[in-house]
Amino acid sequence: MRMPLSARIGLFFTAVYFGAAIFAPWIAPYGMAEIVGDVWEPISADHLLGTDSIGRDLLTRMIYGGRTTIFIATMATIISFVTGSVLGFLAATLGGWADQALSRFVDLIMSIPTLIFALVLLSVMPVDVPVLILVMGLLDATRVYRLSRAVAVDINVMDYVEAARLRGEGRAWVIFREILPNALSPLVAEMGLRFIFMVLFVSTLSFLGLGVQPPEADWGGIVKENKDGIIYGIPAALVPAFAIATLAISVNLVADWVLNRTTSLKGGRG
Repeated sequence: MRMPLSARIGLFFTAVYFGAAIFAPWIAPYGMAEIVGDVWEPISADHLLGTDSIGRDLLTRMIYGGRTTIFIATMATIISFVTGSVLGFLAATLGGWADQALSRFVDLIMSIPTLIFALVLLSVMPVDVPVLILVMGLLDATRVYRLSRAVAVDINVMDYVEAARLRGEGRAWVIFREILPNALSPLVAEMGLRFIFMVLFVSTLSFLGLGVQPPEADWGGIVKENKDGIIYGIPAALVPAFAIATLAISVNLVADWVLNRTTSLKGGRG
């Protein structure tokens, strides 16, 4: 199957953002916290995106900010999917009181708005990157749990799952060799959405002051640092907003293509 143009565009921009994040120390023109000019200097040959609210190179801040944002979002998404999908599959295969206990606990957590819950937790915990990743990943695991459980409940009653049980296969085999491969399509599509949610989540927390702490850079923090410039027509705060938007669109284009491809392959095998 040939990759459509939309997926190629999405893959290109996604690769650019991830490549810039990986190679940030080598491609950034200045140090992350280095003051190199006056406040909010315009675009020039020395500063391709101008400078920020205290004279740091905005392009450098964007590169390092993308590195931090993408790293946190990626790690939180991994924690979210590993935790949520394993618990969801386990609940579906166990059934009975274990399923009910896990599902009601997840319902309780989901009844509290995620942002408010995160703000409360981070206000009483040390705000550093590992804590931020853990809080974001575990809170978002509830959404993955509901999806993975719903998919696993349908797969769990299929003939090939019953055949595996009759062969004497254990629960781990059923989960990872029978249910997981057949649940990948919706999980892959959801992973793209959850990654973008994580990018927005960490950016929102940083904008509110409980995310990535200065002098470290992330896209939400860059918006916060330069928001006052919008009053004077300074576009510094709009640059990270544009980056978040293009990353969201790009990842979703790739995720949609992957979903269509895996769905088509399943149909072909059937």
